[in-house]
Amino acid sequence: MSVNYYEPPSAPQSAAQAAPQPTNQPTSQAPGNGGYTPKPKPSNRLRRIFGGMGAAVTTLRNTLANIIFLIILLLIIAAISGKATLPLPDSFALRIAPSGILVDQRSYIDPTSLLLSDENPQESETLVSDIVAAINYAEKDKRVTLLVLEPGRLLGGGISKLNEIGQALESFKASGKKIIAVSDNYSQDQYYLASFADEIYLHEMGVVEITGYGRYMNYYKSALDKLGVTIHAFRSGKYKDYLEPYLRDDMSAESREHNAQWINELWAGYTGNVERLRRLPPGSINDYVNNLDAHMALTEGDSAKLALEKALVDKIAPRRELISTLIAEAGKNKEGDNYNGIDVNFYLGDMRKKAITESDKVGVIVAAGSILDGHQPDGSIGSESMLELLRQVQDDKNIKALVIRIDSGGGSAFASEVIRSEIIALRDKKIPIYISMGSVAASGGYWIATAADKIWAQPTTITGSIGVFGAFPTLEKSLEKIGVYTDGVGTTELAGTMRLDRPLSEKAGKVVQQSVDNIYQRFITLVANAREQEKDAINEIAQGHVWTGTKAKEIGLVDELGTLKDVIRAIAQEAKLDTYKVEFVQRPLSPKEEFLRSLTQGQAGVLLPKSLVNNFVSLSILNDISPALKPLQDLKNMNDPQGIYVQCLDCVAP
Repeated sequence: MSVNYYEPPSAPQSAAQAAPQPTNQPTSQAPGNGGYTPKPKPSNRLRRIFGGMGAAVTTLRNTLANIIFLIILLLIIAAISGKATLPLPDSFALRIAPSGILVDQRSYIDPTSLLLSDENPQESETLVSDIVAAINYAEKDKRVTLLVLEPGRLLGGGISKLNEIGQALESFKASGKKIIAVSDNYSQDQYYLASFADEIYLHEMGVVEITGYGRYMNYYKSALDKLGVTIHAFRSGKYKDYLEPYLRDDMSAESREHNAQWINELWAGYTGNVERLRRLPPGSINDYVNNLDAHMALTEGDSAKLALEKALVDKIAPRRELISTLIAEAGKNKEGDNYNGIDVNFYLGDMRKKAITESDKVGVIVAAGSILDGHQPDGSIGSESMLELLRQVQDDKNIKALVIRIDSGGGSAFASEVIRSEIIALRDKKIPIYISMGSVAASGGYWIATAADKIWAQPTTITGSIGVFGAFPTLEKSLEKIGVYTDGVGTTELAGTMRLDRPLSEKAGKVVQQSVDNIYQRFITLVANAREQEKDAINEIAQGHVWTGTKAKEIGLVDELGTLKDVIRAIAQEAKLDTYKVEFVQRPLSPKEEFLRSLTQGQAGVLLPKSLVNNFVSLSILNDISPALKPLQDLKNMNDPQGIYVQCLDCVAP
């Protein structure tokens, strides 16, 4: 924040100073006569007006400075008071209530924006690792008598991340403790998480909304033709369909083939797990979805009753009755109006205060988002940002092993190679490195993975997509529509050929295609070397084809299947660590970020005036973009030096 200071207005003149003085200054001739009149001077009235304006500015400046000081003071007080947490009760239920999207790494939010937000922007994302850690602690914590799942604010995150949490929930149940899920309604992802519970409660007017997985997208060819935009596309890989939305008005046969394969595998995983957990006959979920209209007719449109009859839930009731049931299981809270539940953040804050004596560490680096060149904020993978994290690991002598958690559909080929080379350099320091694939580790994400000692995926991970593309739009037709033309001279055939206002020449197109083919050959070669397979064999399973983790293990692209917890346990054994602590390696915050983030953790942001907050919120809405236009937005993030990408369009977890 900067404050502009202004010089105060001059002090009022004395009467003598204000009196007219003789002047030798030039005078101007009055129109209409032959004489001269002096230049007029500002009147005393004007001086008073401008002097009053200056005084008003000074007063306003001082007032604003005082207000800002008071706000900062209140924020500091709120931050300090917010951190004075009360001790947890001797007995309570752990409340798991994820909100927003499940992520492996939160997207970067400017701490100042956190202060100005009327609500906590961090609630738009929930860290999977936090939920898993809380459940793991609670499993052995005698104070935790019950776990309550409240998934009503969960927006999604993909089946792989849900399975990470599900594994922890199943371990919790195995300890003999009970899990209850409760919600007014259940979306598809919310219900999948709830299915890990012993009992599922639903509001008597609620619904279990399961519809299946779909992969639909917008295509822009006709729109681009009308706008006169020409997309010059280059690719290596039969199934590499990242550019299809710009080149077609429908899905190609190749794209339809491999999309159908992986999406049906994931759906089979969803239905199979729900039927296992709910002890339903095989095919029950597909019958529920495909014949929903007939089933609803039998219950006269009562969706909650249908969910109960189909054994999707165990109890339907009004909200107060459901709360009473939870109170009977866990006791009342201090206010007496709800069950005695402790949220994940409060619980983790209490558990993490305990001293950890182990000096040996297993480091975890999260590589989530698009792979881009240079320094990038959290939520994206920057080549330089990633290098700095890897060097932090190298400098920390207590880190004996490293797990890199990849959740990325790829991006820049150049940035992917820079990161891969640095991982290999770190391996040469005798630090074992395993890859843990999250929901997605495809294309550039897989390129990075080849550098590790071992690659682990989950059965529902989306991986592969070993292919390369390049793209270059030109706008000469758009400009012609408004009467703008380009002409000139150049010293060579390629001079000025990569201009947006000129058509791409055939020679330039050949150059780009050759570069794309070269990167593809480099890609399959490094995969073949890493996986100890023949290059021709890798080429057969590459071609931009997307695979699930299960299939990728069958064809030799990954070594093992398991969650992040499984990978950490395995690499600790590899490094012969009997005791160790897990440390997430993160970019250190600047002093300013550390200070502002500490304020937001104290919920100080709620003290800001709502009118100020709403103004900032209304401005932020201007930065939002319709999901239908997201592929167009993605174009601006392409910063590869050569314009060549290893990125996967299809790699979006359903």
